[in-house]
Amino acid sequence: MQPPAIGQLEADHGQIAPTFAFSSGMAAVASLLLAQKPPVKVLVPEDIYHGVPTQLHVCLNDHGIVHVSVDMTNINDIRQTIKDHIESNSNKDDGTLVVWMETPSNPLCQVTDVQSICEVVDDVRCQNENANIITVVDSTWAPPVVTRPLLLGADTVLHSGTKYLGGHSDVLLGTISCSPNNETGKSIAERLKSVQTSIGAVASPLDCWLTLRGLRSLHVRVERQCQTAMKLAAYLDGHEDVVQVHYPGLVSHPQHATANRQMAMYGGMLSFEVKNESMAMAVAGAVRTIRRATSLGGTETLIEHRASIEPPERRTSPL
Repeated sequence: MQPPAIGQLEADHGQIAPTFAFSSGMAAVASLLLAQKPPVKVLVPEDIYHGVPTQLHVCLNDHGIVHVSVDMTNINDIRQTIKDHIESNSNKDDGTLVVWMETPSNPLCQVTDVQSICEVVDDVRCQNENANIITVVDSTWAPPVVTRPLLLGADTVLHSGTKYLGGHSDVLLGTISCSPNNETGKSIAERLKSVQTSIGAVASPLDCWLTLRGLRSLHVRVERQCQTAMKLAAYLDGHEDVVQVHYPGLVSHPQHATANRQMAMYGGMLSFEVKNESMAMAVAGAVRTIRRATSLGGTETLIEHRASIEPPERRTSPL
């Protein structure tokens, strides 16, 4: 029951997107990459949830899945990177190029223009019939009531259902929905089902049931979370000890216009920078109403000092 429920949210006009439930968000990430024709090259954003590049470095790189970090907010750079990849492999069958988007990004809340990047990929596909490129959007920070990437042209959309979809901090689950509107999405769905069955990284019945429960209140929960985040962002933006606030709802955000186009709300997550690391640690440790913990999307308001939990060699957060 759970996959069709997610698929209904991601699709439109009663058309269900093929959806698969995994035992965690990271299990979904690994399964999706293992479902691609090798060798696999992944373009990942420079700002991204640290678990993804860690999984690539620690595990998947040893199995021939390589990755390159790019600025996903620069459409021209993305276009050139994809063209360079196609040209360098024009005389051979070079597996799959995965364009991995995460929007808003974790932790700097960068907003990727999903539709524009998907249009770039479609143009390259039209000009190179043998080009095997797929687009993936990790939309964990923007659940379906905020952004629906499949309607913006993406081939697949991934969610850590542990977060907003479950919504009560008691679920461990990941989902992938594949576009029912193009052949790439349909092909990925077939291969993904095979990988999911063979590897066995399926979500438990209880986690699926709990996620179904969470979906019933998804819209009202996220709407209130977004309202609260906007108020908090505005307050922090005017505070003398805050150097910068990263939140798509602020007019000062560099991708505010993109957020207006593709997001129904601005999301319930934000990050902010203070004057130095010791002050940042003090703020995270001094809060009382807000809980210091690593997660999101539940009924609690949480805070963490992100730089201290990221691998030093792959840190994206300011200190």
